Amino acid sequence: MDEIELKRLPGEYWWGGVINDGVCMPYGDEPYARDLRNTDDNQASPLLISNQGRYIWSEEPFAFRIDDAGLTISRADGRVTVEEGHESLQGAYLHASSTHFPPSGLMPDPLAFLAPQYCTWVEMFYEPTQEKILRYAQAILDNGMPPGILIIDDNWMRDYGMWDFDKFRFPDPKAMVDTLHGMGFKVMLWVCPYVSADCTAYKKLLANDMLMRSIDGSPLIRRWWNGYSAVVDYTKATGAAWFKAQLDRLIARYGVDGFKLDAGEPILPDAEDVLRPVAWSRPLSVMEDCEAYARLGIGYPLSELRMCWKLGGQPLIQRQRDKHHSWDRYGLSGLIPNAIAQGLLGYAYNCPDMIGGGMDGDINSPDFHFDSELFVRYVQCSVLFPVMQFSMAPWRVLRDDELAWCLDAVRLRTALGPEIAELARQSAEDGLPILRSMEFSYPHRGYENIQDQFLLGERVLVAPVLEKGITSRIVRFPDGRWAGDDGSVIAGPAELRVEAPLARLPWYRKVD
Repeated sequence: MDEIELKRLPGEYWWGGVINDGVCMPYGDEPYARDLRNTDDNQASPLLISNQGRYIWSEEPFAFRIDDAGLTISRADGRVTVEEGHESLQGAYLHASSTHFPPSGLMPDPLAFLAPQYCTWVEMFYEPTQEKILRYAQAILDNGMPPGILIIDDNWMRDYGMWDFDKFRFPDPKAMVDTLHGMGFKVMLWVCPYVSADCTAYKKLLANDMLMRSIDGSPLIRRWWNGYSAVVDYTKATGAAWFKAQLDRLIARYGVDGFKLDAGEPILPDAEDVLRPVAWSRPLSVMEDCEAYARLGIGYPLSELRMCWKLGGQPLIQRQRDKHHSWDRYGLSGLIPNAIAQGLLGYAYNCPDMIGGGMDGDINSPDFHFDSELFVRYVQCSVLFPVMQFSMAPWRVLRDDELAWCLDAVRLRTALGPEIAELARQSAEDGLPILRSMEFSYPHRGYENIQDQFLLGERVLVAPVLEKGITSRIVRFPDGRWAGDDGSVIAGPAELRVEAPLARLPWYRKVD
């Protein structure tokens, strides 16, 4: 196709593309370029949206670049729609949402919004057992935290592709799930599309032509973070049906409540992580395989994804890419910008990944340096996101006042949980993000570059501290009167420095 060029309007900024680049948004002041046909690092969508009421949409990926002069679209694989005249960021979003990814009317299980998730990853790494999980659940309650969603992470199963509990480590999984339910938890299981090439499931899948194949007809072998594996062909009806049958059986047999669908990265034409090029069973557009994998989560009350293409408006929990235990854009400082981007792509049920970070290279390293101040600020930043997730146990790594401040934040979540759940229900009907930028709710007031505070719905303003050693911060208040957690009442619009010792998450409720 010929390039599409849009001249930049006065004061115009853009959001969209890949949510992991939320830290680069809004686009406009610095040159930025991205090819959506070659993205495998988090949720993405072929949508660009402007605070001047314009948006770009295509059903297929495209490349784009933005600079001071404007926006250029190129290398599009399908028809590109350019919409104008919707006045604001919210106006453009609402038109794009209703036209291209309308809300489904369904939301995830309300417990996802009422209480935290607790993932076993950091505490158990690749060694979860029935005994450890029951101990972990009891410790959550014993340490004053509420029951929520317990995610049993990698290596609970017999093998990759053999989706049943390892009977040596889980002698009675049904009894375990029943016990967790009795304690007030719901249970999710980690799954992935990979199949170990030396397990019996591989032989059956190969015989029934349900594995992805290379161009020479041999099964595709893909390199991923746990080695080399075959891949279920979820782009085929038979492969997708087989995968969902495994999930349905786990629900029917053990009573689990949902799944963490990990991996799902697209297999791109020039992928370096496959030994031979893939031979699809039918013509596929770029990124369609990523979308097909994400669709496997639709229909379950709890489905969490780290990869997605399109599918805005669906009742899927979208987890940000694994974060480092750091203050920078790869850790704490990336949470709010990326969450704003998630909401603007239609992913309202967003999760900021594991509190404190969960990357193998830091958390599980022998020389890992734990920063308790960072952990407390991570909790405070995450606690009023649509979904929050613990993995590292706070009571193991925090002491005294710091643990008490963490528990204070969790109590705040419990208090506001019903409000967050109601916003989730509303989003299922109107498609609006739960977590919103200042520019989204208060357009054309100079708020477009604010990336360190956010609105929960329309009436709660959250301004966490994101820098080490800082005990006060500037908060931008929009129109109205805002009652603070500290008892203050601020008349907006205003820009004020507020006290924010480590004990405090500054947040405010609009009172008129």
